[in-house]
Formats: sequence, C-alpha cells, structure tokens
Amino acid sequence: MEIISSNNLIIGASVIVILSFWFNGISKKTSIPSVLMLIVLGIILQYAYRFFTGGEVDFAGILATPLAVLGTVGLIMIVLEAALELELKREKLIPILKSMAIALIGLVASAWVAALILYQFIPDMSMQSAWLYATPLSILSSAIIIPSVSGLKEEKKEFHIYESTFSDIMGIMMFYFLAGQINPAESGGVASFAGNFILTLIIAIIASYAILLIFQQIKSQAKLFLLIAVLLLLYAVGKAFHLSALIIILIFGLVIANVKLFFPGKMKIFLEEKKMAQIYHELHIITLETAFVVRTFFFVIFGLTIIISSLFNWNVALVSILIIVSIYIIRFATLRLFIGKDILPQLFIAPRGLITVLLFYAIPKEVEVATFESGILLFVIIGTSLIMTFAMIRDKRQTNTILDNNEDEVLTSNEATDEFHEKEPQETFTERDAEQPINKLKQSEISEEPTHNKEDIEPQDD
Repeated sequence: MEIISSNNLIIGASVIVILSFWFNGISKKTSIPSVLMLIVLGIILQYAYRFFTGGEVDFAGILATPLAVLGTVGLIMIVLEAALELELKREKLIPILKSMAIALIGLVASAWVAALILYQFIPDMSMQSAWLYATPLSILSSAIIIPSVSGLKEEKKEFHIYESTFSDIMGIMMFYFLAGQINPAESGGVASFAGNFILTLIIAIIASYAILLIFQQIKSQAKLFLLIAVLLLLYAVGKAFHLSALIIILIFGLVIANVKLFFPGKMKIFLEEKKMAQIYHELHIITLETAFVVRTFFFVIFGLTIIISSLFNWNVALVSILIIVSIYIIRFATLRLFIGKDILPQLFIAPRGLITVLLFYAIPKEVEVATFESGILLFVIIGTSLIMTFAMIRDKRQTNTILDNNEDEVLTSNEATDEFHEKEPQETFTERDAEQPINKLKQSEISEEPTHNKEDIEPQDD
C-alpha cells in the first residue's frame, strides 16, 4: 500500500488537526505548551514513516519551502490576532512603553551575548554570521506565549502579549537589517533602514484606512478571506521592497480594534459602526482559527525535519545551555529594572519558537556556516519551552493553593458564625411582641390616677 497518497494525506491532516485541538485542552489543564506536543508528534511521524518504508528521507530539504510559507502565514495571523486584542487607551500607554523597552533591551542584549558564545565555540563562525545566527535565538515566540498566558492575571497577560508581539516585529526588523549589511553598498545602512521604517508606517496607516473604508461598503458575505488575501499581498509586496512589512499587519489590526480612536470627531461620518463591529468580530474568529491551523502544521512539519541525534552532541549541549542561561540572566535584570520584584512567572516565560525557525531558514547563503549544528536551535526551543512549562505549572499550583486557603477561611468563619447563632436563645420577634410594650404603656397611663389635683393644691376658704 502506498503511504503517501491523496487519501492518506487527507486522513493524516484531519487527524493532526483533531490531535492539535486535543493538545490545546491538555495544555489548558497542565500548562504544557501545545507546541511541544506538536513537535513531538512530528518527530513520531518522522520515525513512523521511516519504520514503515525502511528508507531515509531528507525531510529538512523537502519540506523547507512549505515550512517557510506556513511560517510566514502563521506569523501574519499571530501578529494580527494579537493586534486585534490590544486596546489603545491612555492608561495603557505606560505598560505598552515598558513592554516595548523590555522587548528591545532583551532582544539586543540576548543577541549580543549569544553572538559572542557562537563566535567562541563554533568553528569558522565570523562575527557577522554569529549575529545573524544569534538573532533568531533571541526573539520571543508569540506563537507559544499568547495561547499559554490566558490563565494569568489580566495585567500580566497583557504584558506578555505586548512584549512578545514587539519582540517578533523588532526581531524580524533587526534580522533583515543585519542581513542587508552583508552588502552595505546595496542596503544603504542605518539611514536607509530608518527611511524604510518611516515609509512603512505611512503606507500602513494609509492602507489601513483605505481597506476599512472599502470593505465596509462590500455587501457580499464572503469577504473576510478576501481581506486576508489583501493583507498577505501587502506583506509580500512590502517584503519585496525591503520594507518592515509586519508593521503593516500590526497597524491594520490596531486600527480595526480601536476604530473610535482612529476615527475621532467629524471623521465618524465615514464610519459605519455596526458593519465595522461585525467585520471586527468575524475577522477575530477567522484569524484565530487560521492561526490555529497554520501553527499546528508548522510545528508538526518542524518536528518532521528535526535530527534527534544532534541533541546528544556535547558541543551542542554546552552552547545551548550557555545561551539559555544568558537569556534568563538578561531577562531577570531587565524585569527587575522596569517592573520591580513581582516578576514571577514572567521571568521564565521566554520561549523561542516559530520566528526562530522561520528566520533560521532565511539566513543568506553567503553567511551560512556549515559547522553550525541545527541541534542548538532545537535545544534552545525545547529548553526554554520546558522552563516556561514548569514555571506556569508552579504558578498555577500557587494560585490554586491561595484560592483553597481563602475558601477554607471563608468556611471557617461561616462555621464560627453558625456556632455562635446556635448558642443564642432562639426567640421569634413578631409584630404582636412589638406592640406589647406600647399596649402596656397605654394601660399604665389609663390605670394611674393623679395623686393630686388642682383643688387639692389650692387653699380652700373656711
């Protein structure tokens, strides 16, 4: 029987989606990231295929292009999903700026230290190549973080959404800026990069207004995938012109999620609020569903491409552990500086994932280093994800313990109150009882006779 057939692919894809949905349920109960389960599923499928066919297959070479396409679409959907949940309010300005500063400092500092480690331990690694390999290892994975922090307090949850989204965007911009420096004459340097960034912002704002005004006039019911197609087109065209295309997606998501802020005063006449609310609601659902499906297949395919034997290399383990330790030392210092002492479990929520893999496959061939082991990538992804898992489980147990203690205190106080009431004499107070003192007072007033009258007091004539 042929293993790879159209019917078997349909069956396999359907089973993978069902398992991914089940993994999400397990993740909510155990705090184990569903991404890890999907990677393990991919590894199992890899070895199952080899067992049944008896041959070796270069999945990394065959699936590199599908992995890059899925990663790009998944990245767009994840950033759009995150942007749709962000409310821009005056009171949230400080948390947003703090999250941006923490993401930027963590990204640059982690990349710098990781580049030094790679430069020292990887043969034939130049400093330019080290920075390009280190940058993907320094970017937080919003694909793992956003679904995993839903159980945290609202303040901490928002912090992680902001931080991971900013880390994704700034990390990608930093990577392509470094990649552009391979040929400085063509890239134009820092001035050209800044110009591209400003141009991207202008295009993003104009495109966002244009898309909203046009799409609220479309009467067809089947328009949401048309909207997503337009966003994908804008991203691809922006990338072709070396713009920071992910900012276009972020700005569009922020505009549609905060239409009242972007259509103030007299501009409201251009806005049909009911239609915009409907578009926002439907887009939020379809983005969530698409991100789920794309993320599912991306990490399963990534699991198929993993070479497990590379994890058992001593040099791989040493380099990976040093990078992981540096990540959390830098994160501890940054969080203490900007947030204070309440940095748990935020300190340990710093997984690497989709962006790391996606940018790793985008490293230019001119600076590729043959001696770099891809196991470092896998080791860091799994290591940071497991650390986050243990931190989330510990936080969940502590929260449950506090809730249980509070419930016990409430029950104890209720029992004490009940016991106190049992000891009191049980008397029923009725309206008749309330009237009794009044009736008694009236009766006493009537029955009492004055001991003296006016005649007794006045002197009588003889």
